[in-house]
Amino acid sequence: MTKPMDEFTAILRAREFVNKVNSSAVPVSVEAYAKELGARIKYDDTMQPGEDGCSTMFKGTLIIGVNSRALPQRQRFTICHEIAHAVLGLDSEHDAESWSYAKRPPNEIFCDVFAAELLLPVSKFKPLVDEEEPSFKLVESLAESFEASWAATASRLATVSNLPCAYVLSERGKVKYCARSRAFRDMSAWVALGATLPADSMAARLRDGTTFKDVEELDAEVWLANWSRGGVLVEDSRHISAWDQTLTLIWFEDEAIGPDSPERRLTYENDGLNELDGTLPWPGSRKRRP
Repeated sequence: MTKPMDEFTAILRAREFVNKVNSSAVPVSVEAYAKELGARIKYDDTMQPGEDGCSTMFKGTLIIGVNSRALPQRQRFTICHEIAHAVLGLDSEHDAESWSYAKRPPNEIFCDVFAAELLLPVSKFKPLVDEEEPSFKLVESLAESFEASWAATASRLATVSNLPCAYVLSERGKVKYCARSRAFRDMSAWVALGATLPADSMAARLRDGTTFKDVEELDAEVWLANWSRGGVLVEDSRHISAWDQTLTLIWFEDEAIGPDSPERRLTYENDGLNELDGTLPWPGSRKRRP
């Protein structure tokens, strides 16, 4: 019986694939990935806007078609995404808009996870962030070096950070996705998916048209569901008005965090509360210190 696909399995399979290619280049060569699979890349200028690419078998060879009108970063991600479909053996479900995370079916999300592992290999990416504080300034630099999108890079940054850190993707003012570092998970800290952006968050105010020159500090309860341990989060957000998407990084710096409540942990573990459940409390008033 075939084991159902999950995110952890997709990550392991991707890292195995990266190790097979064993390239030292940054940015990584997507052509080398295709070669390892015995695939051929075909750039197509007849595809419509929003149509990223597709793949098909032709005389025993995998042909990966890519929209040559898309941004170069998007083309690279599409190639890795189509490689993921082949390696993971997952059927394509490309009916939803490629830019919308909320509407993406599971197969496409698993292939996105696989593609991010290929574009931003942990062995090359993590050493560049280990001594750095999360920020979109860092995301911009890394995205340029690895020729990847801001969204993929920010998610990767949060995942591998040594700090308690999370990346939150929101669409139309609703939280749709959250990637957390190990330290963030170990604190039993999570952001409720489906929740409205907290009114006092940088993300919500950016979406409403406020401009910022720096990151913000705010009470941890603003973002974290069922949180009663205090502490201060630092937030950095960017808003993409064309898609009504907001990208957010939140992290704890060096503020003391209160002990976890046994009752809260019991609720989290036994009642199954996780990133998909819960509501955010009303925001606090703490702002970043000058």
